[in-house]
Formats: sequence, C-alpha cells, structure tokens
Amino acid sequence: MATQALTDIQGGIWLIGETTEVFSPERLSEHHRMISATAHEFMTNEVVPNIDRLEQKDWTLARELVAKAGALGLVGTDVPEAFGGVDLDKAASILVGEAVGRSASFATTFGAETGLAIFPLVSFGTDAQKQQYLPRLASGEIVGAYALSESGSGSDAMAARARAVQQPDGSFVLNGEKMWITNGGFADLFIVFAKVDGEHFSAFIVERDFPGVASGKEEHKMGLHGSSTTPLMLLDARVPAGGLLGEIGKGHRVALNTLNYGRFKLAAMCSGGAKMGIAEAAAYANTRKQFDQPIASFGAIQHKLGEMTARVYGVESALYRTCGLIDTLLADSHHLAGALEEFAIEASMLKVAASEMLDYVLDENVQIHGGNGFVKDYPAERHYRDARVNRIFEGTNEINRLLVPGMLARRAVKGALPLIAAAKALQEELLAPPSLPPLSPEALAAERALVTGMKKTALAILGTAMQTYGEKLADQQEVLSFASDIITDAFLAESSLLRARQASTDDAPRAALHEAAARVVIYTAASRVEASAKEALAAMAQGDMLRTLLAALRRWLKSVPADLVRARRGLAAETIARRKYAFEIH
Repeated sequence: MATQALTDIQGGIWLIGETTEVFSPERLSEHHRMISATAHEFMTNEVVPNIDRLEQKDWTLARELVAKAGALGLVGTDVPEAFGGVDLDKAASILVGEAVGRSASFATTFGAETGLAIFPLVSFGTDAQKQQYLPRLASGEIVGAYALSESGSGSDAMAARARAVQQPDGSFVLNGEKMWITNGGFADLFIVFAKVDGEHFSAFIVERDFPGVASGKEEHKMGLHGSSTTPLMLLDARVPAGGLLGEIGKGHRVALNTLNYGRFKLAAMCSGGAKMGIAEAAAYANTRKQFDQPIASFGAIQHKLGEMTARVYGVESALYRTCGLIDTLLADSHHLAGALEEFAIEASMLKVAASEMLDYVLDENVQIHGGNGFVKDYPAERHYRDARVNRIFEGTNEINRLLVPGMLARRAVKGALPLIAAAKALQEELLAPPSLPPLSPEALAAERALVTGMKKTALAILGTAMQTYGEKLADQQEVLSFASDIITDAFLAESSLLRARQASTDDAPRAALHEAAARVVIYTAASRVEASAKEALAAMAQGDMLRTLLAALRRWLKSVPADLVRARRGLAAETIARRKYAFEIH
C-alpha cells in the first residue's frame, strides 16, 4: 500500500495509505496537562459532590456550575480571545470533555453549552452576533441550547415542520415545536432550525425572552436526571433580522457541522466516563472480598478489567489521532467548520465506537459490583442508565454507521479520495499468486500485518458494495453497516498500533503495556472484521466470486493466535495497582 506522509491531512486517506506518526496522549504538552488537571480538579471539588442536588432538578446550581467552569476558562476553549474566550487547540477541548465526562448529567449540560450553542456561533455567526453572545456564553453568564429535533423528525432532521416567515422589516415569525432540548428548562439562548416559507431550511438565534417562546415540562428520562430536557414551543415567536444564523436555506451546513463537532466531543466525554468506570471497578475489586480474598485476584475479574482497559485504549488512540489531524488543519489557517467537515467520517466512527465502548465498560462495572451494582447505594447503577442515551445523541448509531461508508463512497465518486483506484489495485492483487510477507523482527510486526489485512478487507467490502449496487448502494443498509463496523475496527486497530509503536520508540513509561493493549485491540478487532466481512460478502457475491473473496479474506487476516489472556492480565494488574485506567495522564 502507498505511504501516506503526515502532511497529507485528509479524512479517510488512512484507509489506503500507511501512516507513520500520530498524535497521542503521551505527546500532550505540559500546558495540556495543566488544563486537564484544572478540569479534573473542578469536577472533583465542584460537580461530583453536587450530583445528587443536580438530580433533584436544581437548575440554579447547574447554572452556577457552568459559570464556575466559565471563570476557569473551561467553557470558552473554542471561543476566540476577541470574543471572550481562551481560544485553545482541540486537544485542550478533548481533555476538558474527558474530565466533565465523569458526570454524565453535567457533561450533557456542558456539552450543549460548548458544542451545540457556542460552536455554531463561532463558525457561522456574524461579528455582531459573536460580540453579542459569545462573551456571555464563554463566561457562563448565559446558557445555550440547540433545537433541531422534532417529534416527527429525529434522524431525518431536514424533514422539520417548524416554519419561519420573513416579515417586511426583515424579522421572522417562527412557529413549531422542538423536542428533547438539552438545557431546555433554563437556557437563555436557543439555536433553532426552521424552514423559511416551509421550504428553506435555516438556522436562527432565539432568546428565551422573545415573545412566543416557551419551554414545556421536563421529560421523565431513563437517565441523565441531573440535566434538563424539555420541548421548546414557538408560537408566533418573533426573531429580529439579526437573529438569522448564516444564510436562508443554508441551515443544513450549520446543523451538520455542529453535529460533526458534537460527535467528536461526545467521544471525548464517553472516554472520560469509561475511565471513571474503570477506576470505580478497580477500587471496588480491590476492597470487595469473596472466599477470603479480594475479587481483584480472580482471573475472571482481571479479564474484565483488562478488556475494559483495552477498549478504552482503542477509542482513546483514535480520538487523539483525529484530534491531532484537526489541529494540524487549523494550524494551517483552515476554518473550524471546514476542518470538522473534512473529518466527518472519523467523527461518526468515533461517536459509534465510543458510545458502545462506554456501554460495555459501565455494564462490566455493574457486573464487577455484583448485587451492589444494581442498587442506588453505589453510583454504578446511575452510570449505567446515564450512558444509554449516547447511542441516540448526535444522530443514532445506526445513522452514523450508514454515514461512514456513504461519505467514503461519495468522496470516491467525486475523485476527492482515490478509493476506486485502490480498489482496482486490490482486485489485481487478488488475481496474483499469494506471496508470504517478509519476516520482521520489529515489535508488533504480526499485529501490523493484521492491521494491513483489515484495511484491505475494508477496502474490498466497500469496493464490492459500490460495484454490486451502484446508485442503489444507499438502500443496502445491512451491508453498509457491516462495512462501517469493519472500517471503524480497522481505524481503531491502526490507531492503537501506531500509538503503541510510538510509545516503544519514545521509550514512554509503560511501553510494554501499550503493546499489550494494542495487541488486545487488534486481535479482537480482526475477529470481528472477519465475521462482518463474511456476512457482507455472502450478501453480495456467490459462486466463484464468493470463493475468491473468501480466500482473499483468509489470506489477509491469517495469523497465529496471540496470548491475549496474558496481555489482559498485565493491563488488569496495572489498573488494579493504580486503581484507575492504566494509561491515565494525571
């Protein structure tokens, strides 16, 4: 496969290239680590002790906490200094997101403020709009919300029925009802989407005290009891001409790019929540005794802790890799929305992988707690309920799974990504006699070969699907979902491999543990890739073609089994000893 230089910053290009270097948590600066420490200290001292009060719907407290975070600069990380922010890189935003992920309810409140209200204003607002709203949002003086969904248009957001009618003086009158609005009960400002004249999907800045704006009753939710979720009613709500965000008919750009960033930030919060869950599980396993010994000494518990750690490692590696790519584009004077649009594929993969990883980790946290995990005396029960919505937030995981191969295919057809040429080259490779790869003494050489095989598998599945279904590819949702899972597994596996190899090269602390984590990530991913690929190929091919493709699959994913029991035990031992995620930076 071709070699991709680090300067070739392009979403999706990793699939057909060989990346040699990535950004990782081990390469964070001292300034980054100070930001992380500040955010964690804020959560430890201000938020965690008040979770019960938040769950009693104390919205005055919620606002106070947002303001305290604002005073520390944690809210304004993405806001330019000219508009009251601290204008940090995206690595800093990720670190803050991971820290606030320790409290799912507050993370939801915080995320709506920073990702869903601030981001659209930073990216699409006029200077006058930025000056009017951003300083107060960044300080936490006012709280924002995002109003896109409706009862009949959740995943299909462009089917919104809310209407806006422009008046002779340039103002707008909005009518409609928005659903599931985070911060809906106390937000001062809403980013609202409606169709001008019932046709032109547009974005608006709507203040709570505008006439005709009202919030409905709090939703009774499965989890996130400490965050406000209400409908938003617009009854002849009058919005001044200056309240139009962006251009009439261009609201989809605001909505989709905001969701891109929301997915990216949600992955960070899920990563932080999972690390918190691992710390709780390790602490409990150390103190809970059965048969006269701590349950942490049992192999079954060590397996769980090791697997939990490896799954976080995979997501974390891909998250920071993507963060580094976005920051590189931004350093080259790219606009934030444009940089996020470039990596929309990676954002969707991260959202799915992180939310499902968090569910796994918190489910195992409950299991390690046993009966205590099922009662409200321990926080494991609350974490479990709170995490479930992440697979629905920011576009359901089903929608995001369809987006990944769909965006890759569209970029390939437009010539933005040379995927078609790469797929043809792969077909020629299939017709050539098999060759044995050269033996390599380098660390993780077998894992590197597996990662290459996973990427070839992903390319083959996507190429076969495009060739088989053509313009009707979008109708084949099962095949697209299999393709998405394969692509995502390959991305996390390669990210873990590159991070572990860098740790070894840089002589980083716990380099051997990095290798163990990468090994678990890669071999378990390869098993899933093989299973998904077989199902996808069986749906698309038959006869000689199917046999040829299955033979290629066996060739690409052929490996000698690795001792993952030993690898997980090593990860578990470090986690148990430290009573927190083995690769925690603070």
